[in-house]
Order: sequence, then structure tokens, then C-alpha cells
Amino acid sequence: MEELKIQAVCGFGCGSSLFLRIKIDEVLKKHGLAARTFCGDVGTACSADCDVIFTSPELADRMKERATVPIVVINSFMDENEVTEKVLAFFQSKES
Repeated sequence: MEELKIQAVCGFGCGSSLFLRIKIDEVLKKHGLAARTFCGDVGTACSADCDVIFTSPELADRMKERATVPIVVINSFMDENEVTEKVLAFFQSKES
């Protein structure tokens, strides 16, 4: 499988998206998964070359009509269990 590209998105692409990206990277490392992660902002996220977008519920609502890739909603970027569960679920969906 080609290396997946995961985009973490927030309003401006430099605050909470960076925090979420770090959390996603931790999950990838812990579970031996490979992906290229990067941050994006809500205005340009849908035009970026990626396989999935991870973001908050509010921003997901703003992007859902324009996105051509799956959007994974993270309710709490601080909740390591939620981030882990949703990252692993996305990888499992790509395997099938």
C-alpha cells in the first residue's frame, strides 16, 4: 500500500492542527504504522493532496460538502483514546 497522507485541520493551520498532528504521529509510531502527516487550514484543506482529513466537528461541517476524501471527526484533540481509536479505524478501513 502506498504511504497514506493524513491532514490535521484547524481554523488557521498552525495551532490546534499541530497538536492533533502530534497526537496522530504518536499513534502511528506506537502501532508501527507509516503515514505522512501535515497540518492544514479549513479554507484550503479540501484542495490539499491527502487521503483523509482529521478535524473538529465544527470544521468538519464546514468542509463536508467540498471534501473528496473522508473526514474523521475528533471531538476532543486531548482525548488520546479517541484519537487512537479513530486513527486505527481509518487504517483498518483502508486494509479492507
